[in-house]
Amino acid sequence: MAVHAEHLDHGGGHPPTPHYSSRIAPPVLGMFLFIGSEIMLFGAFFTAYFFVRVAAGTPWPTPPFHLPVYVAFVNTCILVTSSATVHWSLQSIKRGNVWGLRAGLLLTFLMGLSFLISQLYEYLRVGFNLSDGAFPTIFFCLTGLHGCHVFIGLTILAIMTTRAFRGHFSAEHHHGVEIGGIYWHFVDMMWIVVFTTVYVL
Repeated sequence: MAVHAEHLDHGGGHPPTPHYSSRIAPPVLGMFLFIGSEIMLFGAFFTAYFFVRVAAGTPWPTPPFHLPVYVAFVNTCILVTSSATVHWSLQSIKRGNVWGLRAGLLLTFLMGLSFLISQLYEYLRVGFNLSDGAFPTIFFCLTGLHGCHVFIGLTILAIMTTRAFRGHFSAEHHHGVEIGGIYWHFVDMMWIVVFTTVYVL
């Protein structure tokens, strides 16, 4: 009982401050671990891509089909720019600039939405479908997997933006912006890999 009372008296009756074995905050570390699992998921799809293209020798793209490289390049520019705006939003709130945070998140969301709409439009006009062989199957699987991650990222951005306009973030409390930004940077990085492998090489 004496030990229990002493524990309660320490810190004014509140539980002691948790001690983290890592210098990274647990939510941020959790996001990094989640991204690690997502990289392995993409790795499985890229393995299928290299098997079809390199081991099986499937022409890429298989004639008479063509890839919309120009549209994909424009989408790449959009996503790279959105990565810069989400970084701007984080740096803004770290300095206490709430309006910079809101503007950065809103711009990032709009650019991500533009990317997704453009990709859906590309699917409608690309001229091939899953029944046309291994090349279209791998193309739709890789780009579609990334598109799903963009949709998840947009959902996170929508929540972040809503919270930002409600004043939930400050210079002292901005982990929500940091964690969402890490995920969005991952989405951008994976698209650069997809664009380079699928559209350029």
